[in-house]
Amino acid sequence: MSSLTNLFQKKNKNLLSVYFSAGFPQKDDTKAILKSLDANDVDFIEVGMPFSDPLADGTTIQYSSAVALENGINLDLIFEQLNEVKSEISTPLVLMGYLNQVLKYGEKEFCQKCKDCGIATVILPDLPMIEYENHYKALFASYGISNVFLITPQTSDQRIRKIDQMTDAFIYVVASSSITGAKGEISEAQIAYFERIKAMGLKSTLIVGFGISNKSTFKKACEYMNGAIIGSAFINFLKDKGVGQIPAFAKGILD
Repeated sequence: MSSLTNLFQKKNKNLLSVYFSAGFPQKDDTKAILKSLDANDVDFIEVGMPFSDPLADGTTIQYSSAVALENGINLDLIFEQLNEVKSEISTPLVLMGYLNQVLKYGEKEFCQKCKDCGIATVILPDLPMIEYENHYKALFASYGISNVFLITPQTSDQRIRKIDQMTDAFIYVVASSSITGAKGEISEAQIAYFERIKAMGLKSTLIVGFGISNKSTFKKACEYMNGAIIGSAFINFLKDKGVGQIPAFAKGILD
């Protein structure tokens, strides 16, 4: 049983996940960020693999990815950092990136590195479902890795139910049909979308992302889903306040 599955069995409401780009603000900050989030009641952490062409990411995450790449971060360094810190934290980690990164690194090599680092869940937003069914499902399973699919307000009920059947981690509920980034309060249209998903009675854990930026939006999302991911707001916090102030960020969301 993965640490994420174990978490969801123990807790299924108000789950807080935080996303950041590995190697940002500084190349060697990854371990310090992970240890601080681990110590401040974040339920699971989404580690971004900086990429030069992040299709689903808004300006804030694009900026953090660009800075991290300029800092010299790469997949080998990310895996090295994750391997060094794995014995010091207990919070489940999720690795988020793009399929091209996996292909360039080598599929089996990537999977083996994930396994070595204790990563059992990945998010690859541009991985086509047909490719997953025909190839990656078996490959990932052989290394004990679960894949996370994303759904949007435009995703059909039929596809959502298919994703639900294939999911053994969580479904990433994209809050709006847009790129990542803080967008103010949750709209009535988004609430209607959340209510539609909730009414489907899916078996999977549902985690909202894109536009969750503060205590208010986190709490509102959690009224309908099992939890939410905060990304751009956290990256802006790191840029403005620094790694040493992470406890204040977590406290501001959870208290």
